[in-house]
Parts: sequence; C-alpha cells; structure tokens
Amino acid sequence: MSWLVIGGSGFVGHEILGAARAAGIETRSAPAPRLRTTADTPEAVLAEARRSDVAALTGLMAGHDVVVNAAGLATPSAEDSAGLRGANALLPAVLARAAGAAGVRRLVHLSSAAVQGRTPLLDESGGVQPFSPYSRSKALGEQALALLDLGGLAVVTVRATSVQGAGRPTTAALARLARSPLASVAAPGTAASPVTSVGALADLVIAVGRHSGEVPAVVLQPWEGLSVRSVLEAAGGRPRVLPAWLCRTVVSGGFATSRLLGGRLDGHVRRVELMWFGQDQVAGWAAAEGLAPAPRVRGVLGAAALPDQR
Repeated sequence: MSWLVIGGSGFVGHEILGAARAAGIETRSAPAPRLRTTADTPEAVLAEARRSDVAALTGLMAGHDVVVNAAGLATPSAEDSAGLRGANALLPAVLARAAGAAGVRRLVHLSSAAVQGRTPLLDESGGVQPFSPYSRSKALGEQALALLDLGGLAVVTVRATSVQGAGRPTTAALARLARSPLASVAAPGTAASPVTSVGALADLVIAVGRHSGEVPAVVLQPWEGLSVRSVLEAAGGRPRVLPAWLCRTVVSGGFATSRLLGGRLDGHVRRVELMWFGQDQVAGWAAAEGLAPAPRVRGVLGAAALPDQR
C-alpha cells in the first residue's frame, strides 16, 4: 500500500508518518494548501470546494491507496476567522474531491470530538453540537464531507479526543495545572476523562487505513482508561475533590458570563468543565473490531511532569 499524509509535519501528522513507516507502509508527506472561506453552512462549503481547482492535488495523490488529512488548525480557543474555516471546513472537502479524482481508495480525515460539544456521551453518529468557533469549523468540515458522493472513494472521519503528547504546549500546560493549587475534580472524581495519547491516535489511523473491510463514516478515538482524577495524578498532581453541585454552579455561571461576552470564554470554561466532570463515550467501532490501540496516555502525562518533581 502507498499512503500520503497531508500535514505530515504537524503534531499528529508526524506521529502518523512514524507509525505508518514502522508498520512497513510506503508513506509520503505533503503540506496542505492554505485556504480561506467565509462559508457558514455545509452546502456553502461544498459549493466552494466544487469551484476549487484540485488539479495539482489530484496529481499529488495519484498512485496512493490511502490519503490522511492530518492538517488543520488545532486551536480550540481561536476566534472565528476565514483562515480557521478554510483549514478545518473547506480543506477536507477539497482534499476529498482531489482524492476521488485521483482514484484513492480511502480518505481518512482527522476531526475532533469537540464537534459533539457538551453531550454527556460521545458517539460515532453524525450528530454535532458545536459550541465554539473551533468546534463549529470542525463540524462544518464533517458535514460537508457527508454531502459528497465520490463513487469509489471511502471517506472516514476519525474524531480525536483530548490528544496529548511530548512537546505539545497543551500537554505541558496540563502538567503545570496538575501541580498547581487549581488542580481539582468534581466529587467523586471517577468520571471518565477523554484525555488520550497521540501515539494511540496514530495507531488508530493506521488501523482504519489498513482495514480491508468497510469502515463506518465516523470512528471515535477509544478511551484510554483514565478518570478525571487519575489524569491529574498521572501528571504528578494531587487534585482536590470539590462538591459536584459547586462545580456545576461555577460552570453554569461561566457559560452565562461567556454568552454576555459573545462566547469568548466558551473554550476556557469548557476546559474547566472537562477537568472536573470529564466526558463519557461509547466503546465504538475500534473496540468492536478488536482494533483499539494500547493505552499510552499515562506514560505521556508522567513524562510531562516537571523534571524536578518526577
């Protein structure tokens, strides 16, 4: 098999390249085109993608069996912009058109579980409840892909959860938070946390791309087994356990304040909510097929602890 990874120099793309090559897959990397759009519906995104010139991308993809879209802007707190929508909403549809024209067998698109927002249970349905500019841009990308019919091209969206890895600023910030007085969880602290590892995500992408049978349109990254409390403990912290009613009151107040400010605090409040309450998820396709990657996140968080505190 021959694979092409779009965005292979990025945090997730680099890990996928390494995992693919370790698995003996002939793999190339290519940068993503920089796109901009003000389209705000899936239909408008798709219409713009159909007007886009994909000749160069089609030539780049020719001869590859699998194309992985690991590009995009992974900026959960970003404000809405044409660049954000271009990278996360328009690009997937443009790549799908090019992949279909090039005769690619499968396109694996990396999305985010953030598209389902604050739902109590993440799943692999097409339903989305975005709550921020970032999650809305990712949801638009998924919805535009769902409208495409490209014949022999199978499109699979992999929804990553809260991905951590060495060198990622988000992971370093989580380790600092775990060791700070702010580290806390809502009682009893046993809620499932969506915090996962980039290594497990890369393994999932390899499994999806190589699978010989049909793969569902949406695949959710499996849970790696940590609770909200054990996440902070794995990063070297000793979180306080707060009354759940107090945490719910603070979160509700935070989102109410954010609404008054045009939603500018949504991303920050959501991170606090996830630290306290986590988010449950279905076992999903990968577990049912016996393809769930080995958990690695505990080691990732431990390695991210401050050197003088290990």
